[in-house]
Amino acid sequence: MIRRERIPVTRPTRTIVDLEQTLEPYLVRRAKSQAEFMKYRLKLPSDRTRSGLERDFLRFLVKHGFPRPQVNVKVGKFTVDFLWPKHMLAVETDFFDYHRGSQAFEDDHQRDLELRRLGYTVRRFTGDQIRNHPALVVADLGEVLSGRGRP
Repeated sequence: MIRRERIPVTRPTRTIVDLEQTLEPYLVRRAKSQAEFMKYRLKLPSDRTRSGLERDFLRFLVKHGFPRPQVNVKVGKFTVDFLWPKHMLAVETDFFDYHRGSQAFEDDHQRDLELRRLGYTVRRFTGDQIRNHPALVVADLGEVLSGRGRP
């Protein structure tokens, strides 16, 4: 264990991993930026998520035994939150603060239309659905991933 003036301390990478369990994502990003500014080379694992809701959804998938999707990948001109290419399934997780207003509404529907035009089945889930109605989300995903939800 590393000690400074008899106080146990952790290396920057370990500190940031610990912070990810307790702080808001923007504060963790700030800590990473500060560590990199101070020339620390961080070797952090990445699940490629960009929000707490996306991380929650990944944990949800593991908990319910779903295959791991690709995370935040380009499909056409869009970046899709979650993608199962073999099943032609794209899932977007929607957080109200980022998907409210007429422009966000139109953008989301334009994205869905384009993805469907490319042959993808598109599903959208909210944090409330994932937390409070998991059986419905499991059934919906299960149908598509098993092939029963395809036209």
